[in-house]
Amino acid sequence: MATEIRFDLFLPRNLVRAISGELDLSGIKMSVNKLIRYIVLGSAAIFLLMLAAFTYFGLALFGIFLGLICSAIYVVVIYAILEYQIDERKTKMEQMLPDYFQIASANLRSGIALERAMLLAARPEFGFFSEDLKEMSRQVFSGATFETALKSLASKYRSYQLSHAVRMMLEAVRYGGAMADLLEQLAREMRNQQLVQKEVSGQLFMYSIFIVFAGLIAAPALYGLTSQMIIITDKIWGGILQVNPGGLPTTGVSFLRPSPPQISPANYTDFSIAAIVIITAFASIIVSAINSGSSVKGIRYVPLFIIVGLVIFVIVQSVVGGFLSTISGT
Repeated sequence: MATEIRFDLFLPRNLVRAISGELDLSGIKMSVNKLIRYIVLGSAAIFLLMLAAFTYFGLALFGIFLGLICSAIYVVVIYAILEYQIDERKTKMEQMLPDYFQIASANLRSGIALERAMLLAARPEFGFFSEDLKEMSRQVFSGATFETALKSLASKYRSYQLSHAVRMMLEAVRYGGAMADLLEQLAREMRNQQLVQKEVSGQLFMYSIFIVFAGLIAAPALYGLTSQMIIITDKIWGGILQVNPGGLPTTGVSFLRPSPPQISPANYTDFSIAAIVIITAFASIIVSAINSGSSVKGIRYVPLFIIVGLVIFVIVQSVVGGFLSTISGT
């Protein structure tokens, strides 16, 4: 049996603990070593593939540069997926939290002890949050203090609402507050906060429309139009230089002498594609931040925005190019 390589042993312990924390927050059941192995082997495979492909065409140095960039992008994508999963898990938990506190409060009013009331409130429909609550109860029944178990529950999510609720509950336990009333008040405040967030999101809807139009439609369309204008200008100057190899003659004012453009259509097309990718990606993130308050949620729309932007760019290029060709008769 082959021995598994422990990649995590080659990294600083602080980094390994940070990666382990990210996996716990995301709810992904995977060992740190397995994730690091995916990152290392995937990055190495991408780098070697790029190096081999460009070396074949005699561009080894460019292959090294592009391989490093693509490997870095691969690592960033994995990190973005983890962050998205963490935020998505937190959002779903916060939507369940008011109902959970309401049920736990009702259990407390019926005379059940706090630990038991919280366990009985962990309904199956709460999904992964129910499993974390059961784990918290197992810790309590195995000898851990209620404070330790509750803090362990809060550490499983990157949620200010849950951390605030845990802090309030622990203070109520220490100073003898009415826990049932506290849980009910927390549930009510969380519902009110969710309603306010929806109202704010609705009021900012026009900003989202403007950003989507500017980043997803207007920018690619303008880049497509400009690229065709550069192509036409390049053709015109090509014809001028055939007739006058020295360029257009001056008319007495030397500094007003016209000259051909310094950028080629191919270079501008490459620049346009890169700019559209960046603009549409940021448009997706900004729209998500406006609508939901979390920029991480926009990651899932980034590929769609990029594809739509590039499609609009190609369509505008084709339509404008065909129209100009019809006018010029070429």
